[in-house]
Amino acid sequence: MIHSFAYIGFTSPAADEWRTFGTEILGAQLADDDAAGGAVALRVDDRAARITIHPGEVNDLAYVGWDCGDADGLADSIARVTAAGLTVTDDAAAAAARQVAALATFTDPWGFRHELTHGPATVGPFTPSRPMSGFLTGEQGLGHVVFLLPDLDGGLRFYIDVLGFLLSDHVEAGVSLRFLHCNPRHHSVALGGAPGMVGVHHLMLEVNDVDDVGRAFDLVNARGLHVTMSLGRHTNDHMTSFYVRTPSGFELEYGSGGRVIDDATWQVETYDAISIWGHRPPTAPLFPGVLRPFSPAGAES
Repeated sequence: MIHSFAYIGFTSPAADEWRTFGTEILGAQLADDDAAGGAVALRVDDRAARITIHPGEVNDLAYVGWDCGDADGLADSIARVTAAGLTVTDDAAAAAARQVAALATFTDPWGFRHELTHGPATVGPFTPSRPMSGFLTGEQGLGHVVFLLPDLDGGLRFYIDVLGFLLSDHVEAGVSLRFLHCNPRHHSVALGGAPGMVGVHHLMLEVNDVDDVGRAFDLVNARGLHVTMSLGRHTNDHMTSFYVRTPSGFELEYGSGGRVIDDATWQVETYDAISIWGHRPPTAPLFPGVLRPFSPAGAES
């Protein structure tokens, strides 16, 4: 079974801009260039790079990594994905690059590459690149990622029945959103309905102190970066956060104070608003930067 959201990788023609954005804005630590193999690799804790931006011609998701806990957990996840009719492949080269003990990969029905792993390496203490309290990771994993899918119900079935996630709650507020967890973090993945399209809306990083959210918000505004949702607090996970457009087209939610889930007592609810307060969008519509028309596998191009 999947225990946590381990890491994520993107391709981008603006990869090099993350050397500044990732460090001076987010406070992440730049990993060794030689180990990154030409990519921009960012650390947020004692693990090897959790976020990697690979040079590429387009902005897109390259892979998303899931920590399965141990060898038995990895074997269980592989069996579940294989039983769903998907091909799973061992990838020793990727395991070495991600600095994990083992790695198996598959492509989901919407074309995203998933990497099932266990045994992440620790590479020494994390040193923020600017004064801050650090990031909340540990058993809760990196943060969360939000996928836009053409078939929300199909996506929900896939993440629950195949990958073993549990439903946290729903939001119906002009858009339909489903939030799923695999550990106490309120959600490690969320799904948004986007008829005929597939993409990535945002990556969320949680910091340990709400003052770090405010300081980062000041930095973003001082540098004239594109704020895509102003400072606010969400209804369902209670995260106090803001959203900024990254150099690679997707959004980055930077927040603090997210709820944790106890499965013994948690009740799934439906919310009719995204936020309790704030989170105002820009005045002009902003098209998602990592979004493409969905073509089912085997469909004519």
